[in-house]
This record gives sequence, C-alpha cells and structure tokens, in this order.
Amino acid sequence: MQVDVLNIKGQKTGRTVELPEEVFGIEPNDHVIWLAVKQYLAAGRQGTHKVKTRAEVQGASRKLHKQKGTGGARKGNIRNPLYKGGGTIFGPKPHAYDFKLNRKVKDLAKISALSHKAKDGAIYVIEEVNMEVPKTKELVAAMQALNLSDKKTLIVLPEYNDNLYLSTRNVPNVASTLLADINTYEIMNADVLVLTENTAKIFADNDAEVVA
Repeated sequence: MQVDVLNIKGQKTGRTVELPEEVFGIEPNDHVIWLAVKQYLAAGRQGTHKVKTRAEVQGASRKLHKQKGTGGARKGNIRNPLYKGGGTIFGPKPHAYDFKLNRKVKDLAKISALSHKAKDGAIYVIEEVNMEVPKTKELVAAMQALNLSDKKTLIVLPEYNDNLYLSTRNVPNVASTLLADINTYEIMNADVLVLTENTAKIFADNDAEVVA
C-alpha cells in the first residue's frame, strides 16, 4: 500500500512509503475489535460501587412486634430491606471489570483496526515535525492545512516528543501517542491516523511485529 508523504502544509513531498499489506490490508475482524475495545474500557472502570446491606445500615435490632397474633405480616427489625432506610438486597459490591485477552487476539484487533482506517482512506503520512518550543498555533495551522481541523486526529510518533505532546494537549480533537503504546481503542476512537514518516518506515521494515 503506497502512501504519499505530506509536509505540514498539506503538500506532497514527492516521497512515498510502503505500508505492509499484512497490517493495513487484511480483511478486518470486527468481533476481535469489539473484544479489545470492551477490554480497554472495562479496565478503566473503578468498580468501587457499594451499597449497605441490612447488617450495615443504622437502626435498632429489636423485633418490631411479636411474631403472631397481630393479624399483620411478621416483621424483624427496622433494618429490614422492605423499610425505608433499610438495607439493600443483592446490591452492587466492589469488583474489577477487567478481563484477559490472548495476545494473538489483541494483535489481530489492532491490525484489523488499522486495516479499517486504511480502507476508509483515513491514514495520512507526514514528514517529521520538529518543534523547538511547544506551539499550539502551529499545530492548529498544520491540521487546517491537512483539512483535519474538524476531525478527531491521532498522531502516532516513533518516540516521545515533548514539544509536540505539549502542543497537542490543548487542542480538543487532536492527541498524540507512541507507536509502542498504540491500542485498538485509540485507533477506532480517532477519525484519522497521522503517522510521521519515521513511524511509517518502522511499519514498513517490521511488518506485523510492530503491533505485537
């Protein structure tokens, strides 16, 4: 898959990179994408929900009235779940929501997500961005030049770039991540992936090993 390399003004540089078909050209497996996204979101849940049972709410423990002879239903104490202020029956308890996925499943999910973006024409390759100081204005101008100002954009970098990270931090629809940290949720959550030229070359040199 040949992709043109653009500069930050949105113009073609005359260079191209070859993105491997093994990563960007497979038939996407939507089910494993769903599993990977579900796992990512589940791992982010705190799971600290808690209600009080009848053993934990406040209230006297005396029996409200005698068992028989009143003509009414038998009653225990005021902490009975049937009374206002009583305990909750079968309420939520703290627990973890995360679950395990096999490595091969997670890798297939990332490759499937990347192939989806490639089929939709939502992958851009730009030349290396070198900022001497953080400049949000320059980044916004670059996004406008690439016609991406109204799209949720994920910039994938080969290594950490402090100035670029600080420049993207205040732009609501732009985020940056490292190639080593990219995950299925981030790929699917973005409208467009922007790869730097070095990032694309890493894909070209290492094929599917990059997403493992």
